[in-house]
Amino acid sequence: MDETEFWEIIDSTRAAADGDPEEQADLLIERLALLDPDSVTDFARHFETRFARAFRWDVWSAADIMLGGADDEAFDFFRCWLIGQGRHVFEGALHSPDDLAFLVADFDPEVDGDAEELGYAADEAYEQLTGVRLPDLELPRPGDPEGEQIDMDDTDLLADRFPKLWARFA
Repeated sequence: MDETEFWEIIDSTRAAADGDPEEQADLLIERLALLDPDSVTDFARHFETRFARAFRWDVWSAADIMLGGADDEAFDFFRCWLIGQGRHVFEGALHSPDDLAFLVADFDPEVDGDAEELGYAADEAYEQLTGVRLPDLELPRPGDPEGEQIDMDDTDLLADRFPKLWARFA
């Protein structure tokens, strides 16, 4: 599976779910279960690679602003949600996290920003196909977020670094 196919699957399941992260996860499992185990493993690698790419302080700060606070777990779920939004939003957010203020037209912090189930979709599909757990992908795991650590308790700093997000969500 190449990157284009990965994003096509993400986009088609998001569209079919009408943006609902839980429904998207269910549809993603169904879609992946139609593939062969190697393709599901490739999908999982693509997902985990992007999950690690988004492990950055500036993206975490954006999540913190959008969600009204984001601990480690909330940031993990946010990164799953960010991938689930598709290539345009994901790459745009990595290029400039502040642009999430307009990359995501409708955002309700009570519903959006949390897509934990998307992170397990490949695992569930693989297990349905094979009866065994998805093997370890043997991908490097980052220790600390990339970039300069940002004090998320410093509202003046956040407002200065992320003016568009701050204006919309704070």
